[in-house]
Amino acid sequence: MEKKIIKKYKSDKLTVVWQPDLCIHSRNCFNGLPNVFNPANRPWITPENEDDDTIRIQIDKCPSGALSYILHEREASTGDPASASKVEVMPNGPLVFHGKISIKHSDGTEIQKEKVTAFCRCGSSSSKPFCDGSHGRVGFEG
Repeated sequence: MEKKIIKKYKSDKLTVVWQPDLCIHSRNCFNGLPNVFNPANRPWITPENEDDDTIRIQIDKCPSGALSYILHEREASTGDPASASKVEVMPNGPLVFHGKISIKHSDGTEIQKEKVTAFCRCGSSSSKPFCDGSHGRVGFEG
């Protein structure tokens, strides 16, 4: 099994976590907050360029869950996130699950996902069952 790449970028109150193998290249991050997310720069994520609340709001818009964050000081939970799950079919794109989910792979391994998970609908993803953005390349409609 391949080792997953996980990159972390720290600011005062949070750490931005990026998992490139989950990214579907929706461009929500850098279209919404280009002073923090700029793929032309190295590092491409600079959380020190914006306040933490604005970064959290933008990361919550990531449809694949490739971007997430860790709060340095835990905040009180306002409810059970599993009770607020939702499935969204993206036009010509992935099936997006919002909420906590347990995924059991065909080899029996099981993983837990939080917040957002994008599942492939086009069949062309190289990271099935997850979407890798191949739907755009292959012209998937559905």
